[in-house]
Amino acid sequence: MSLGTQRSYRDTLALLIPFVARQTRKRIDDLNVVHVSADSVRRFLVYLENGRKCAISTRNQRLAAIHSLAHFVALHSPEHLAWCGEICAIPFKKCTQTPVTYLEKAEIEVLLAAPNLRSAQGQRDHLLLLFLYNTGARADEAAQVLVRDLNLAHVPSRDLSWVRIRGKGNKLRNCPLWSQTVYELRLTTEGREPAEHVFLNRYGRSLTRFGVYHLVKRHIARVRGEMPSLAKKNVSPHTVRHSSATHLLRSGLDINTIRDWLGHVSVNTTNIYAAVDLETKAKAIAHCEPGVTTPARRWSRDKGLMTFLRSL
Repeated sequence: MSLGTQRSYRDTLALLIPFVARQTRKRIDDLNVVHVSADSVRRFLVYLENGRKCAISTRNQRLAAIHSLAHFVALHSPEHLAWCGEICAIPFKKCTQTPVTYLEKAEIEVLLAAPNLRSAQGQRDHLLLLFLYNTGARADEAAQVLVRDLNLAHVPSRDLSWVRIRGKGNKLRNCPLWSQTVYELRLTTEGREPAEHVFLNRYGRSLTRFGVYHLVKRHIARVRGEMPSLAKKNVSPHTVRHSSATHLLRSGLDINTIRDWLGHVSVNTTNIYAAVDLETKAKAIAHCEPGVTTPARRWSRDKGLMTFLRSL
């Protein structure tokens, strides 16, 4: 499992086990598997929603971790198969699916123009924003890129430049790079060791995904006054990723290529971009728009017809 999944499971157990201990009035060290009953799990889920004010999506994420725990126990302890069945029978709660937020091309251009290119930090910020938009990488994926992951062509106009990105589950994918991205990457990585991270903070240490997140937030806050439409959007590094996918779809790229570009396992995940892109929808519906029709004349107002009928 990825590090993020491991931490999610850890946090779930750190909440669940003390909750069950309080409910059963037992010490944590005295708990048995059967103490984590289906009823106690249901009460735990209610506690998450009402006591901790968690969103339904968070509740479902915690339940997924508990389901995984039940499968693990059943695999190593067959006598608890019935218990596993009861736990796994607890359903996920339906929640409203909010549309994916993405930036229009003009909004992306305003964001890319936000960093101050006269400073070293501004140049680093511009490169990172450009890299996120170019590759559609997640924040953690961009933070983990090493100098040796870059394959920068000596003649960009003739040869292809690309970067190897480590996705979820350590799955690797290669993404082509624009000539502007290559130019800035070459300036940043020139003379550096292959094992170094490409994106460093002001102290020379590798950026974290939290650092990438705050970098995007900082520059979005700076340009909200220039682009009022940004005030209505909650922009994060993942929003830039959504923007890359949406703009690729608009350019005519097929959905399977976009799936591979983003590192999705299933094309169903990538299909959300086909659902949210209003411009593509508008172009599609325009092909079905009927022509302008003029209302037919009512026969009772046709003087020629009425004269003919009266003459019979």
